Amino acid sequence: MQPELKPANPNFSSGPCSKRPGYDVSSLDLSTLGRSHRSAVGKAALERTCVDTAALLGLPEGYRVGVVPASDTGAVEMALWSLLGQRPVDVLAWESFGKGWLTDITKQLKLENVTSLEADYGLLPDFSKTNSNHDIVFTWNGTTSGVKVKNADWIADDREGLTICDATSAVFAMELPWEKLDVVTFSWQKVLGGEGAHGMLILSPRAVERLESYTPAWPLPKIFRMTKGGKLVEGIFKGATINTPSMLAVADYLDALDWVSGLGGVNAAIAKSEANLEVLKSFVAENSWINFLAQDPDTCSNTSVCFTLDASAEQVKAMTKLLESEGVAYDIGAYRDAPAGLRIWCGATVEQADLEALLPWLTWAYEQVVA
Repeated sequence: MQPELKPANPNFSSGPCSKRPGYDVSSLDLSTLGRSHRSAVGKAALERTCVDTAALLGLPEGYRVGVVPASDTGAVEMALWSLLGQRPVDVLAWESFGKGWLTDITKQLKLENVTSLEADYGLLPDFSKTNSNHDIVFTWNGTTSGVKVKNADWIADDREGLTICDATSAVFAMELPWEKLDVVTFSWQKVLGGEGAHGMLILSPRAVERLESYTPAWPLPKIFRMTKGGKLVEGIFKGATINTPSMLAVADYLDALDWVSGLGGVNAAIAKSEANLEVLKSFVAENSWINFLAQDPDTCSNTSVCFTLDASAEQVKAMTKLLESEGVAYDIGAYRDAPAGLRIWCGATVEQADLEALLPWLTWAYEQVVA
């Protein structure tokens, strides 16, 4: 029978992700709107995005946080174009975004000394094959595969190369070993449910040292340039953005940071996301027609949770359309490059009660379409 209870919030998209519980745009501090981002009030708001992010994440001393253009993609590209080329590069890729970085490194930057370590959707490559003397580029959580890195034990503390980590669907949802990560990128529109178009770039002192001592052989567009006269442009990491940001989006991000703080900090956000995953794990254990795309349970993402179904691609598509027409679940189809299936976001902005209300509808939709 068709369930009666529907999720109060049917937004389970993996990006842009659901806004925080209780979100109300009218409650944002809009004092910066209509003002220059270079004004005292504008710079103060932008500096707070950097300071509060660092404080909530508990970044080590000397790590810098900056707001950069073009979402997580822009932040990753800034790192790749500004830092790579001095050493050989190892690229770990097991889903679409990691493979995209591999393409950029080999076909756009045209670096020659590149080792690609790849795996199919649902699996991880062999991290032990990385070389600590090389620069290493990888995603922490495969947003389109639902597979995350178990730990960073494979990263040497005495490494010579830099570790460049795309962590856009992991920051604020998974424990990250900051001392082992030299560059970390994320975007507001993922775990915190913020708005798009802006990226966050976190640099370790080792990454700053590379920027100040190495000049790439290729020209850098203005929005990628982080040094001037051989020195880091510190203003980027104190609220002086390279290009004009949306102050409305900034206000939205600050609201999300305040929400995380009120929740109990990043550990509370991680715990909420992990509890949400447990709801989905129980459902999979009770239903033989649905499975996690992640082959190893220890690598199953607790944000972008990907599933395979005992159904054809056409049947899965029919299910997602049916659920959307019922106002039960929006945007839960698998990523276009991934195997056919479902992808349900269960980060901290999603309430457990909404996931619990969704699950009987998944069964109903499956029975309507496949049975």
